[in-house]
Amino acid sequence: MGTAKQERLSEIVGVALRLAEEGGLGAVSLRAIATEIGLTPMALYGYVRSKDDLLDRLVARLLSEVAARDPGPDWRERLLACARSARAVAHRYPRTFPLLLTRPAVLPDAVRVVDPLYAALLDAGVPEEEVPGLERMFSTFVLGFAVSEVSGRFGVGGLGPAERRAGVDPAHVPAHHRLGGVLDRPVDWDAEFEQGLRRLLEVVERAAADRA
Repeated sequence: MGTAKQERLSEIVGVALRLAEEGGLGAVSLRAIATEIGLTPMALYGYVRSKDDLLDRLVARLLSEVAARDPGPDWRERLLACARSARAVAHRYPRTFPLLLTRPAVLPDAVRVVDPLYAALLDAGVPEEEVPGLERMFSTFVLGFAVSEVSGRFGVGGLGPAERRAGVDPAHVPAHHRLGGVLDRPVDWDAEFEQGLRRLLEVVERAAADRA
């Protein structure tokens, strides 16, 4: 792809990202983008084949921003840097980031993001046959946590934990009532994310130790 066409494609994806953040993914259409950049809808097909193709390119744009910058040689720090970068991207693009959980990553940017994770797991000593599964476990935690934060799943909503429990017979939800004192505390999401990452690093270390 020539430089001019690549620059135009980057502009198209940038407009799509802005429209998604302003109005949600439902606001992203080829017609709206064509209007924004002064092309006819038919001319836009010279850059993106369909809305699905455009959404794939949005995924690629998000992934390109996840890549950690020079996190150092230690495999733990490399995994942590990638995880923290992904969470930061989620907060930067809260209405678009959920695409990473709902669409397959089919463009080369996905390979470029996942490869350092594979390399970190290999450097940790994880057996080769276990690397893909551990990468999926790691990525699913990171993406799931980040999407839950920005989409509102972790929000309190109209009722707090105590009010929600009060609406259910304690005999039907005994664990909730046993944990009431814990559930009613404010959650430090930064600390919980970091704790989850530490647990995952322990899983990686155990996988490497089992190999030895």
